[in-house]
Amino acid sequence: MDDPSHVSVETLFRDMAEQLDMRWVAGREGGQRTLSSETIQKPTLALIGHLNFVHPNRVQVLGCAEMDYLRGLSESGLQEAITHLFSTELAAIVIANGEAVPSVLLDSAERTETPLFTSTLASPILMSYLGHYLTQQLAEFTAIHGVFLEVLGTGILIKGDAGVGKSELALELITRGHRLVADDVVELKHVAPQTLEGSCPPLIRDFLEVRGLGILNIRFLFGETAVKPQKNLKLIVELVHPQEVGEVGLNRLDMVASTEAILGVAIPKVRIPVAAGRNLAVLVEVAVRNHILKNRGINPVEQFIKRQQAAIDGGG
Repeated sequence: MDDPSHVSVETLFRDMAEQLDMRWVAGREGGQRTLSSETIQKPTLALIGHLNFVHPNRVQVLGCAEMDYLRGLSESGLQEAITHLFSTELAAIVIANGEAVPSVLLDSAERTETPLFTSTLASPILMSYLGHYLTQQLAEFTAIHGVFLEVLGTGILIKGDAGVGKSELALELITRGHRLVADDVVELKHVAPQTLEGSCPPLIRDFLEVRGLGILNIRFLFGETAVKPQKNLKLIVELVHPQEVGEVGLNRLDMVASTEAILGVAIPKVRIPVAAGRNLAVLVEVAVRNHILKNRGINPVEQFIKRQQAAIDGGG
């Protein structure tokens, strides 16, 4: 089932505290609050009561401008601003630039059990890192059976029935200098509107199972450059038995005409019949090269049709 991921504030802190030099200074009881949006907000206007800028389950970053504003308020004004800030259920607050935390902010965080962090990093850097982390963690997710590789800099998913030769093809491509991302189980995340990022479950990372050889450690066999942790999916290569497609089952003029939708993203797909004597690794490389050319506006099928039409017109 394709469910979006969830991440708690406690998990965010555990994963990012060292990298972002974050300290948890108040609101420890709120660690299980769940983040439901990748948006990191920097709500200057929220401090003065414009609550439409503050949404539930968000991380709020307070930088120099916000802290200067708070310091310029009277005691009653400061209390009112903090009350406005906490009047909706925030997931967490991060104070940037190593700014000193006003005691009223600490007290409110404790009272409402809202996690309050401090960091020495500037707010734009914090927002960039946290935004990227939450985009990855909260992206729509699915797992697909197949082999995922980087071929000529392009992420390709090799699909097909069990025993059709996916892993053997992957091994040959690796020996030709291409890189393994995942074998058997490919985890795909919807990280941008038209972008799927593929990676491998940690348990089987670096491993490729080949019939007759067993489980191979590709990193140990071929070195660090033979594996890659993740790659965006750009092309699906489906290996099919010739009898499945018949004599005219494939469009001979354009084998990349079809697409497959994964998590709502249409991915171009090539279907390659498997038969004795066919060099599948070369066919996959050429399919990738052809895909790259098409993305640059160069379509060999259109070129062929135009040339054929010109010959017909000239002959007429």
